[in-house]
Amino acid sequence: MAQNETLLLLPGMLCDSRLWRDQIEAFSASRRVVLACLTGCDSIAAMAEAALAGLDGPLAVAGLSMGGHVALEVIRRAPSQVTRLALFDNSARGDTPEQTEYRRGLLTLAQTGRFRGVTPRLLPMLVHPSRLESPLATEVMAMAERVGRDAFLRQQTALTRRMDSRPHLPRVRAKTLVAVGEDDLMTPPYLAEEMAAAIPGARLIRFAGSGHLPSMEVPEAVNAAMRDWLAD
Repeated sequence: MAQNETLLLLPGMLCDSRLWRDQIEAFSASRRVVLACLTGCDSIAAMAEAALAGLDGPLAVAGLSMGGHVALEVIRRAPSQVTRLALFDNSARGDTPEQTEYRRGLLTLAQTGRFRGVTPRLLPMLVHPSRLESPLATEVMAMAERVGRDAFLRQQTALTRRMDSRPHLPRVRAKTLVAVGEDDLMTPPYLAEEMAAAIPGARLIRFAGSGHLPSMEVPEAVNAAMRDWLAD
């Protein structure tokens, strides 16, 4: 492992440090690990700028879901600085008109005071069916509650405005890992396959028994994949 390489972790929407807790514990002894805060910006570009602020030297950048969109913007802004790229459970595509309309509906609900974070009804889109009534499900809901309504509004706005990154994928020269939960309903595996096929030399991994949040659901498998990705 490159001792001077910083591991930059980018959370998903309504996620905080709990999303990457097990990875922070696994890799902090061998390298500098930085968890970006993505709650204060309402555009992917601003999130990427905030994530990069104050970071010098080579970066291994890992993002999950919304964090993956930010990771793609980070490597566009600092292609020579990003030596490794890991994209978990996200898509390089922009929103479809239907998705944009759905997000606008969520924004309206939140703006009128009806923000409910991650509800039991939403959980099947985020975690594997076997975990719907587990302590992990409670942690996911608590995490969203901590992030809160105002950050949710900014993050949904950012996602609505995001660009289609597919034309940029063939230009990626970093060592790339593309990974996805086998049972991810929010960003199904075919979206990961699309990204991996477009990025030169990318490795694709599908995590069995995981939904949209493998870093929490199957942390040992994620750590193993990241350990290989971080190896020289």
